[in-house]
Amino acid sequence: MLYTTVTALAAALILFTWLGLRARLADGGLDDYVTARNSQGARALGLSFLASGMGGWILFAPPEVGALVGPVALAGYALGAALPFIVFAFCGPAIRRYLPQGRSIGEFAQSCYGNAVRRYVSLISVLYMLCFLTAELTAIGAITSLLSGVNGNVAVLGVAIATLIYTAWGGLRASIVTDQWQAFLLIGLLAIVGFVALERLPELDTASAPAAPVGSALGVALTLVIAVTAANLFHQGYWQRLWSARDTSALRQGALFGGVITIAVVAVVGALGIAAAMSGTDLGSPPIPFFALLSGAPAWLTIPALVLALTLVASSVDTLQNALASLAVTEKQGLSITSARWITVILMIPVVIISLQGVSVLRLFLIADLLCATAVIPVLMGLWKRMTTTAAVFGGLAGLAGAIVPGWVTGGSLMAGVELASFPGGIPTLLPFAGALVGSTLVSLLVVAAGRR
Repeated sequence: MLYTTVTALAAALILFTWLGLRARLADGGLDDYVTARNSQGARALGLSFLASGMGGWILFAPPEVGALVGPVALAGYALGAALPFIVFAFCGPAIRRYLPQGRSIGEFAQSCYGNAVRRYVSLISVLYMLCFLTAELTAIGAITSLLSGVNGNVAVLGVAIATLIYTAWGGLRASIVTDQWQAFLLIGLLAIVGFVALERLPELDTASAPAAPVGSALGVALTLVIAVTAANLFHQGYWQRLWSARDTSALRQGALFGGVITIAVVAVVGALGIAAAMSGTDLGSPPIPFFALLSGAPAWLTIPALVLALTLVASSVDTLQNALASLAVTEKQGLSITSARWITVILMIPVVIISLQGVSVLRLFLIADLLCATAVIPVLMGLWKRMTTTAAVFGGLAGLAGAIVPGWVTGGSLMAGVELASFPGGIPTLLPFAGALVGSTLVSLLVVAAGRR
């Protein structure tokens, strides 16, 4: 069984590498490497948005939220995962018209507010994506060790090396092509794993369904919507796809298509967590409902479950790798394609080292999400003609203050506010996120109004 598992995982990685290497445009320059400008239709974009956004995290977080909090919070998670695509569907065409030759979120920030804001926005984007990369590679290592006798470090290195080979060579086109195959594969594998796992369950007990108070569930749902949406709007991989669309119609349709499928996938995976709770299955400590469902399943199901996890992680990792390279190229003028490839490799070294340690990165992830929430509204308000650089700067500062003030007020000291905003225990709380959004929005609007007077 061990050799069969290793063979299946290796075959999946070889397939992804082959598809990615074939996708490279032979005569494409640096711009095509980082944007594949005006080349992708709605279907390709929709599947790419789905695969890029889905990662190993969906096998952990949505089932846990569903099992412990219930369907209301799960709905918030599904909406939060899809909302960035919906935002791009409606704001993306305006961004393309405003910056037709753009390549990154940093360039958009600079065109609106200047170089200083660009540097800050790019820093937040890089921090978030490095956290995302580390979390995904850590997840595939943990899942491989959990479901098989294969050393998780082998899976970490395998995914990192395979995705590096085809993204460093083929650029964004390689990522988009593999995304499409990975999207179909993950939907099919998820259907198989979910169907077989549910068939093995005893009759569900509705009395044991998760029933958190409505107020608490709504609070969790709102927190997840804000955190996930704000963070993903700083995902450079999504901004690249904005300019890769063939036209604004393809962008709008593709983003909406990706958003709808994302909601469905997260809802289905989270529902498996609810089913695990209702079945009386031991969810484990810490709870991992999706994998608890597999405990009584046939041994052969391990292989499709592992390939599913590998597909999820590879689809997000290759997007993040190319996104980091594209951001580096746009931040440092004059870099060549070769330089972009080496930057991708160099950035992956510390990510892989941390991932091999198997440490939890949830708290760091939440802090990165909160940083994104402090700046996301001022950045998007750059599309508003009355918005100014001063308003954006003060709005971002107000977002940082707004993240700390709620804990300061409830805890009675500045340090209490800082501690709450750093999410002790890795538990997401609404107040810092709400404070960041409200503070940045209100101050931005007030500064604009004061400037007009």
